[in-house]
Amino acid sequence: MPFANFKVPAGTLSAEDKQKIIARTTDLYAEIYGDRARPTTVVLVDEVPDGGWGVAGNVLTAAMLNGDT
Repeated sequence: MPFANFKVPAGTLSAEDKQKIIARTTDLYAEIYGDRARPTTVVLVDEVPDGGWGVAGNVLTAAMLNGDT
């Protein structure tokens, strides 16, 4: 069963954006593995709370990602 897990900043994606990620990821797995993979492909979109992740040892916030700081 193909599985993809996307972690995104909370509140940055609309329901439509999430649907696009899920549909396109499913299409990609079907392209690679064939249409037999489509019915069993699982895509999880996790929303990470503000300040709940970091890069290079630094905590990232939504303000930093938006260039507000």
